[in-house]
Amino acid sequence: VSGRAQDGIRMVQSRGARGFQFSESPQLFSFPASQLFINCIFFPAEFSIVVTLKIPQMAPEKSEYIFTLLEGDSDEPLLGLRLSQNKFHFLQKGHGSRKRITFKAVGLDDNRWHTVVLAVTGRYTILTVDCGTPLEELARPFPDNLDTTGSTFFIASRRRWNGLFSGLIRQLVLLPGSDATSQICPSSEPRLSALSVPQALLHLPIKPSSTDLPLHPYEAEVRVTAGVIPLCGNSEEGQLWFNTLKRGLFLCDGITWLNMLQVKEKLDYVEDHQDLFTNSETFDIEVFHITSVGLFMATANRDSNLGSGIYKWTDGRFERYQNISTYDAQAWQYFTVGKKKFLVVANCRSKDAGDQEQSVIYKWSSRKLKFIRYQTLNTHSARDWEAFNIQDETFLAVANHRQGNRNHNIDSVIYKWNPVTRFFEVNQTIPTTGAYDWEFFTIGPYYFLAVANTFNGRSTVIDSTIYIWLGGMFQPYQFITTFGAIDWEMFQIENRVFLAVANSQMLTEEGKILYSINSTIYELSMTSQTFIKFQDIETNSALDWEYFTVGDDKFLVVANSYDGNSYSLNSVIYRWQGYEGFIPVHRLSTNGCRDWEYFNTTDGSYLIYSSARAALSKVLKLRTI
Repeated sequence: VSGRAQDGIRMVQSRGARGFQFSESPQLFSFPASQLFINCIFFPAEFSIVVTLKIPQMAPEKSEYIFTLLEGDSDEPLLGLRLSQNKFHFLQKGHGSRKRITFKAVGLDDNRWHTVVLAVTGRYTILTVDCGTPLEELARPFPDNLDTTGSTFFIASRRRWNGLFSGLIRQLVLLPGSDATSQICPSSEPRLSALSVPQALLHLPIKPSSTDLPLHPYEAEVRVTAGVIPLCGNSEEGQLWFNTLKRGLFLCDGITWLNMLQVKEKLDYVEDHQDLFTNSETFDIEVFHITSVGLFMATANRDSNLGSGIYKWTDGRFERYQNISTYDAQAWQYFTVGKKKFLVVANCRSKDAGDQEQSVIYKWSSRKLKFIRYQTLNTHSARDWEAFNIQDETFLAVANHRQGNRNHNIDSVIYKWNPVTRFFEVNQTIPTTGAYDWEFFTIGPYYFLAVANTFNGRSTVIDSTIYIWLGGMFQPYQFITTFGAIDWEMFQIENRVFLAVANSQMLTEEGKILYSINSTIYELSMTSQTFIKFQDIETNSALDWEYFTVGDDKFLVVANSYDGNSYSLNSVIYRWQGYEGFIPVHRLSTNGCRDWEYFNTTDGSYLIYSSARAALSKVLKLRTI
């Protein structure tokens, strides 16, 4: 839907949002820099540019300009933003020369809305797309004496017709002196994150005049399925799909199914779905999906003689699929590097007494349709693996718990994928204290890694640490006192960021042990830029938190394992109640509960818990209304 052209600018509505389209002489969309830089003629040395745009796929040889700043009659930009096929270019003049910083594989020319933040600070140029993982480029600092006298801003061009921006622009903002990412991220609609959108673009949808109707009949093919997702591509654009299971109506936009009307589910009750008999007691469960193959689950089992199992979801149940030799396995982590698919196990013991403990990375074979041993890494009573990406690089962090039987004060290790050797190599070591878990998360353009430190050899009342990625390595950011911490769980509710810690026991240096203690939810304070206590929840030797959503409701489930007398306890589902925090809504009977995992299938939503006391895990179905 489009509005009338005025001075070469059309207001166009597409995919639920409005933007401006520029179609006349580029001279019409220009203004002198002096209108912007009133009190100072120099362009700021540190700044952010925020732009929300939508542009169809571009030809390989084509380039288009979002804006340029041109000096006098010159066609060479002092500054500018340019798009080409799958690339984003930052143009600048500085230190006597002109240069271009290019970000590749950004995927902006896909005919969908995107919000981009380009932040220039010091030697770093940082690009954040749709509040996603920031991309960094290291270069010379932006000049602090870029004179704008006599220069002109051109919107959507470089003064000439050639390179005129053919897409839609919703906002274009210059913010001096700061990185604007934290002002618009996180966002419930990251593709349309707003910093300063013109008022005309915020009004209700444009209604066509009566003379414009009907342009075409309002008819579409309707597909009806019970949860099975039909294909949505160019040939299906405009088709409707009614999902009887989710009670929702969806429209294909040529790329994905857009939610037009759907009844929001609410959790009613939890019912027993499957008793899953495992090789032995299970310390961890990893649920993952392999495209075109199916849904899988890996169990980390205690018994070294029997190994650990991989199961595949078949006809509404997990069925045994593959067995892998493991040695007192504590955790699994599934991850990808490009198109390669991997599964890494944290082995707590060595194959033979006295040998070096080793954890193993397995690679998925698309020919054999199973996981094959790929790389072996030396670890020390490993408790957890965490895989994560920073920019285009893949990392693996191992939580080394102890060396020998007594030394808990050892290094945990962060490995980085080497694309040349195609193996993981040591990138950084971090001193930890009986480490049990790593949790990686991002906030705006920043990367964090939190470790759950459990025991220092004398006490469980010790600091767990949150690290921040600075200068190509993780550095301490905040210390939080925990009590035998076993797990961190990061989650977001709207724009609020939370960290929940599972405290397992309070062992003091005097030898006193308490199992019924508080586990704590922390919230990031934007004022102090630290995590502060939000809510204490009484738990019984808590070993895991799992966050999940059903409809608009948010939940946390805790793994209660031991109260000092019994392992047969209720683990509890808590529901988010805003100002009240999380309140208990469902109590689930468990035996030595060690881990919770939430997953979805076309049949609905499920929780699965593992037991560290019995060779039995349970799949529970979430019944909704």
